[in-house]
Amino acid sequence: MIEIKELNKSFDSIKAIDNISARIEEGHVFGLIGTNGAGKSTFMRMLSGVLKPDSGEILVDGDAVYDAPDVKKKIFYISDSQYFFKSGTPKDMMKLYQSYYPGFDEAKFVGLMEKFGLSMSRKTNTFSKGMKKQLSVLCGICTNTKYLLCDETFDGLDPVMRQAVKALFVKEIEERGLTPIIASHNLRELEDICEYVGLLHRGGILLAKDIDDMKLNIHKIQCVVKEEELLEKIKSGLDIVTMDNRGALYTFTVRGKRVEVDDFMQECNPIFYELLPLSLEEIFISETEVKGYDIKKLIF
Repeated sequence: MIEIKELNKSFDSIKAIDNISARIEEGHVFGLIGTNGAGKSTFMRMLSGVLKPDSGEILVDGDAVYDAPDVKKKIFYISDSQYFFKSGTPKDMMKLYQSYYPGFDEAKFVGLMEKFGLSMSRKTNTFSKGMKKQLSVLCGICTNTKYLLCDETFDGLDPVMRQAVKALFVKEIEERGLTPIIASHNLRELEDICEYVGLLHRGGILLAKDIDDMKLNIHKIQCVVKEEELLEKIKSGLDIVTMDNRGALYTFTVRGKRVEVDDFMQECNPIFYELLPLSLEEIFISETEVKGYDIKKLIF
């Protein structure tokens, strides 16, 4: 488990990380959402022990990570712009990581490179952006570390490769309890793989929640209501987070158990109504608007 306690980091007058506290459980995918400049990369570099916090602490399985080589062996960090030798090959990268990570699985690496259609002997400076991303992921997977930190890992991958990488993460989670921590500016990329998500804005985490819990307790209702009296009954009888309307068509985002919400709407008996599933993006928009943030300007 990774524990983050009251973490702060500044660069001169810029507050990059502002009093973050969070827990990342083992064997689950944790998604960190935020726009460019929100502090994701700084946060990931501190998690990996590259940067030292100004204050607060990061504990990996109970031990501080900064300046602790034995703890860092549990972590592999895939940065947004991963380093490669100028004239090196994937084989050279494998040898490099073998020197740092004793558990590096050479046979698995060679096998995955073949499956992904990547050459072991081709110079990496001839690889496309997507191919370099694939190589970074395969290096990270084959180190057999407990924690895999991924900064914008899906950026540059085509749809087929995105699904292949996600499937690889799931396989590693099931087989050896890998804990991927994935930072991205795109909620849609993470919705089908993350179990826990945190929203990072201006250096602080606004929300950190279990996705299933969020989806079970927040719903979208579309209904047609023409009578003012019925509208007031619906508004007073539901725990409304957001409301929008176009003429007589109203859209509500509400909290509560689905069965109870459905029963109440049947009792109200409007001209038309339906309960619709919310996407992860819609959930975050609703949650953060309550906190006074215009999330539509922060994420897409």
